[in-house]
Amino acid sequence: MKSGKGVGLVSRRKFLASAATALGGLTLAACGNQVPSAAGGATGATAAPAAGGGAAPATGTTVNFKWSSWGNPGETKRLDEYTKDFNKRHPNIQGQYLVVPNDSYEAKLLTGLNGGTAPDAPYVGDSTISKLIANKTILDLTSRLQGPDSKSNPKDFSEGLWGAAKSVDGKIYGVTVDCNPMVLWYNKKVLREAGINDMPAALFEQGKWNRTTFTSMLDTLRAKGKRGYVLGNWWGHYWSWITTNGGKVYDQERFVAHEDPKAIEAFQYVYDNLQSKNFLYVGGLPKGQADDALFISQQLGFVGAGRWLLPEFKTVSGLEFDIVPWPSSSGKMEPAGVPTAYMVITAATPHPNEVFTFLTEYVSKEGQTFRLQGGGNAVPSIAGADNVVIEGSLPEHARYFLDARKIGYANFATEVRVPGLSQDITDALDPLWLKGGNVKDVLTKIGEAANKKIKANGTA
Repeated sequence: MKSGKGVGLVSRRKFLASAATALGGLTLAACGNQVPSAAGGATGATAAPAAGGGAAPATGTTVNFKWSSWGNPGETKRLDEYTKDFNKRHPNIQGQYLVVPNDSYEAKLLTGLNGGTAPDAPYVGDSTISKLIANKTILDLTSRLQGPDSKSNPKDFSEGLWGAAKSVDGKIYGVTVDCNPMVLWYNKKVLREAGINDMPAALFEQGKWNRTTFTSMLDTLRAKGKRGYVLGNWWGHYWSWITTNGGKVYDQERFVAHEDPKAIEAFQYVYDNLQSKNFLYVGGLPKGQADDALFISQQLGFVGAGRWLLPEFKTVSGLEFDIVPWPSSSGKMEPAGVPTAYMVITAATPHPNEVFTFLTEYVSKEGQTFRLQGGGNAVPSIAGADNVVIEGSLPEHARYFLDARKIGYANFATEVRVPGLSQDITDALDPLWLKGGNVKDVLTKIGEAANKKIKANGTA
């Protein structure tokens, strides 16, 4: 999913990305209603409350509900197909899929929640879910997910993916629909033409893929007139550089990157490579340029991203690509960011049980397989669906996505629970990357401001 703030950058996941083409111009509309089925039954009729909340539908009626997401046309086509498949399998529970442009998604959702017209089961981003938990507009899913009707038990998800969807007391309010572990995509042709014959994945397998090796490759690319890597302006890039260097960003509900020597060292590494032009900063790229476009046009060696680039890259004739874990100080795979989005159930839905049936199947092994097979743009977040990632060996080392998911992390809950904090950090780093400065001083200012804001928000 995309929350791109940079010029032309494909940021976060491309399935958070580009403003979606609405299916038939659908917008957020009223929550699910009951309509008579072919077997008869009065519209809106209800029976005694069903177990777990909500009203049980009258015999012979069909429960209608609505769910929403953002996405590009290719993604939304697959999600519409999934909805139709679900409806066929559940004739008495009928879903309607609504596509909402990414740039207005949160505003429309919040307006709908306030006015009682939000979808029953919307996608939400990592920062949005914190707001919804705080204002009690979404359901606690813990007991349902752990119950007998669940097809998506919490134990089947990597712990690091819950992020802000799991409250400090362990309650679960949203489930990752899938995920996108951050890796480096590399252009084989660009590397070979620069005289680099030892490919990054081969070096990783030998335990030699570290920051020194990476910097050497970037030096070589620059000397040959090619570009090395574009630093994005969002947490997936920033924090991955720190954590793959063994550093800490947050600890005990505090921002600590300005105090942690390895975190400071990692940001100094980024800064030094920007100064040498081995790295480019997305905020400094000419208008209209983007890292994926530079990669496709054989000008860029490395792109930091998740699997969202696969549908685009595999259609480009002559493009030779593979992936490798984020370069670390140890030469081993270290934890990097894993952009996620969550599906939730709105508290106002009249049919929580039926809507949960859709949610739990949607995020189940079978549901994620349906949505992601055939070279999809994400990685399953649940155990048991891994074949969709490694099918066809595209890219060759696709299994790195699965390894990175296992040890990676969604954006830190401490950060996303504080309104505006992520943007504040990005804004504070922007002049450092563009104009230069003292890394430690900038991190210290960020740390002091962040911890003040965290404390004021009541999360520390």
